[in-house]
Amino acid sequence: MEVDALKGVIAALVAGLFAGYGIAMPVGAVATYLVALTARTTLRIGAFAALGVATADGLYALVAAVAGSAVTPVIRPIMQPLRWASALVLIALAARSAARAIRRHRGAQATAQAGETPISPVRAYLALLGLTMMNPITVIYFAALVLGDQGTVAPDHLRQGVFVLAAFGASASWQLLLAGGGALLGRALTGGRGRLITTVTSSAVIFALAVHLLAQ
Repeated sequence: MEVDALKGVIAALVAGLFAGYGIAMPVGAVATYLVALTARTTLRIGAFAALGVATADGLYALVAAVAGSAVTPVIRPIMQPLRWASALVLIALAARSAARAIRRHRGAQATAQAGETPISPVRAYLALLGLTMMNPITVIYFAALVLGDQGTVAPDHLRQGVFVLAAFGASASWQLLLAGGGALLGRALTGGRGRLITTVTSSAVIFALAVHLLAQ
């Protein structure tokens, strides 16, 4: 009996890791914004933002593991409004980032940008948490995984907890890796022109992804 329980926990752990990496690894608008944010601020701010994304993934994994099939009918009617809201927020973030980068460059303040922290770690965490929570596809993704393998995430609190923690840990490790890449990019681009180009490019990518989201 204990062997079966251990196998169930291990299976839930593996399923959670796969689920977390599966939802986190595809590079989208949020990942692009995370890298750009870290590149123009600090690794500390980027790490808090990364944990905001991972927290949202963990919360959605928890909802899916506990509620299962009951989640989809609740989420489906509001998917389109959430998708529009998410896209509009992304467009606003892209426009704001690009405008600030251009304004600083024209104002000859780009050389001091490396030491600036225009957003606090807590605000970065909350901003990325809220932005990721607007994506209903995440909870549908986790619900589909849970329903597709009821034997892995059975209605057992231990297995559910292991699944959720594993999904959170996987997402957090990937998001922190992205933040680390953003920090390295920021160090490489010490000049004002390089930072300007990076910020404007990332804003264009985020804008394009948001428009694609609206078109779905």
